[in-house]
Amino acid sequence: MNNLRNRVNLIGNLGMDPEVKELESGKKFARLSIATSEIYTNSKGEQIKNTEWHNLVAWDHKAVFAEKYLKKGTEIAIEGKLTHRSFDGSDGSKKYITEIVINEFLMLRNTKSAS
Repeated sequence: MNNLRNRVNLIGNLGMDPEVKELESGKKFARLSIATSEIYTNSKGEQIKNTEWHNLVAWDHKAVFAEKYLKKGTEIAIEGKLTHRSFDGSDGSKKYITEIVINEFLMLRNTKSAS
């Protein structure tokens, strides 16, 4: 059951074009965000849409693929692991972030961008 520990599976739409950066070592990484939505009916019979945003990180060849093929609005399925990190903000305060490090992803539908 070790393969079920710290595993995240999501399907959603990219909220921005991937931001790709290269480290001094030559290793590339991409930051992405996806929105997942659920629609349910509340006790008054009203349909409610709830959208959650998730921060993603892709490394190496996944980052290169993301940079080349993924754009804002693209629907993707991801499998990854949840990570937490902290850093010092510009105001000196401690900031915390939760991200999903992508192990695998699949482009499901590409939304054409307006040119």
